[in-house]
Amino acid sequence: MKSNYNKFPSTKIKGHEHAAVVGYNNILDTLKKEIPSGKYVITCDVYPGVRDEEILTELKKLEPSVLINMIDVFKEEKTITEQLKYILTDDRVFGKMYYGEVSDFIDMEKLEAAKQQVEKADGLVIVYGFGASLVHPGDKLVYFDMARWEIQMRYRAGMGNYKCSNYDEDPLRKNKRGFFIEWRIADKHKMSVFEDIDWLIDTNKANAPKMIPGTALRDALQQIAQQPFRTVPYFDPGVWGGQWMKEVCDLDREKSNFAWSFDGVPEENSLYLEFADAVVEIPAMDLVLYQPKPLLGDQVYARFGAEFPIRFDFLDTMGGQNLSLQVHPLTEYIKKQFGMQYTQDESYYMLDAGEGACVYLGLKDGVDQKQMIEDLRRANKGEIEFDAEKYINKFPAKKHDHFLIPAGTCHCSGSEAMVLEISATPYIFTFKLWDWGRVGLDGRPRPVHVEHGKEVIQWDRTTKWCEENLVNAIHEVKRTEDYVEEHTGLHELEFIETRRYWTETITHHDTAGTVNMLNLVEGREAVVESEEGKFEPFVVHYAETFIVPASTGKYTIRPYGESVGSKIGIMKAYVRNNS
Repeated sequence: MKSNYNKFPSTKIKGHEHAAVVGYNNILDTLKKEIPSGKYVITCDVYPGVRDEEILTELKKLEPSVLINMIDVFKEEKTITEQLKYILTDDRVFGKMYYGEVSDFIDMEKLEAAKQQVEKADGLVIVYGFGASLVHPGDKLVYFDMARWEIQMRYRAGMGNYKCSNYDEDPLRKNKRGFFIEWRIADKHKMSVFEDIDWLIDTNKANAPKMIPGTALRDALQQIAQQPFRTVPYFDPGVWGGQWMKEVCDLDREKSNFAWSFDGVPEENSLYLEFADAVVEIPAMDLVLYQPKPLLGDQVYARFGAEFPIRFDFLDTMGGQNLSLQVHPLTEYIKKQFGMQYTQDESYYMLDAGEGACVYLGLKDGVDQKQMIEDLRRANKGEIEFDAEKYINKFPAKKHDHFLIPAGTCHCSGSEAMVLEISATPYIFTFKLWDWGRVGLDGRPRPVHVEHGKEVIQWDRTTKWCEENLVNAIHEVKRTEDYVEEHTGLHELEFIETRRYWTETITHHDTAGTVNMLNLVEGREAVVESEEGKFEPFVVHYAETFIVPASTGKYTIRPYGESVGSKIGIMKAYVRNNS
């Protein structure tokens, strides 16, 4: 059946239909018109990772009398690296969360000199770069933005971290520096100037910038926080990747495989803002940071702050291989070791399954702990083959099964599985125990963390406990003439509640003041509608993840288009309220 999955979901922005300015020539012409005679300061703040050389080449065409580049105001690379030594650690993957400010990395004497230079200048002054607003707020503040996924692609292509000449370094280490440090301080800094942004420029595509007024940006985010929306998914190959997403999501058939898809991870994904003349890409985190209460709800915001606590993603091993055997840290461990406030609880929902599909989950009865850890150590040195089935339960998996995976539980998906992973947001904290003797697509051994893993494995989660608590712990919650509602998880130790709905007519929902994340797990199409007329009907397709903000209240989902007259299935996740 032909794919109807929308890889490029966008939201039409109302009230600013013709606000977008496309291309450097038009952008510069627009800025020129706003520059009066006499002294005028344009502050060009940026997200670290934008193409500085490309942008500066264009800005120089404005012929400023003074141009200050923030790269010259930052401390020297060696100083910054030494300053971050404790945060970065020697590990390829894990560092420690940095909660400081961009100013921590700026040379205060150079900053003061830059301020004086602006003060004494005449004519047009441009202050450019990460943290430029610290030099001068600007008579006009232009912000150059970009998505985290694009940054990661640039890391792979040879871009270094900010003020760092690590061009040839392992991309995992670059990602680590971004994840634990740069993106944290960059988001914090962006939000400190967000209300003051006069123009935002999307720089995700080389030499193809798109500019919108700051008012249009902020109004767009306010609009999206009041209606269902989708983030822009991305797809990536992996050593264990499969073939299912190629067909269902209509991906490049020439690629060897696709392993992951992040479709519903605001921390990583983008939003497409659709104007009459252009589609502008911004990080979805802008929405979370700028509109946390209407998006998340008061209770979720009070608990997690401006963070989106739930993520949906795909793991495709159909025609592929087993995932790495892994375990996630307990809350206390992740807090002490990495500075995170909550951990990577998760679950595997089987969107599809082939013959022989299985999930490795929990430990077999009577496992010798010391022997298992010793076998893992030896296996990862290449001395033996780790016998996973000697130690780990192997449960058969079929379509629509749900396996719950509270932190501390050994697990992985086997081959021939299409997993909708429903989990807490801290996605990077996976302790691989065994990777079946493989190397990554780069030809290097994949990182394994047995020593971290042994500290968090819950040895009492054995066969019977897993069967009773983690494998299809499904019960019916409600049955009406229109639909069946089922509780499918997650485990009581996890903060996420999941509900599954089956209907041929209509289902009724209420955000009850908390954000909902959903996926159409069965059926070709469905339409989401407001019971109170708060938003326009929103159409979703099979396997698409979508978000319903807390502010929307009561809504319905019913079969639509090709699915009218047939049964659809919906998975919904939200933060559990234990009160």
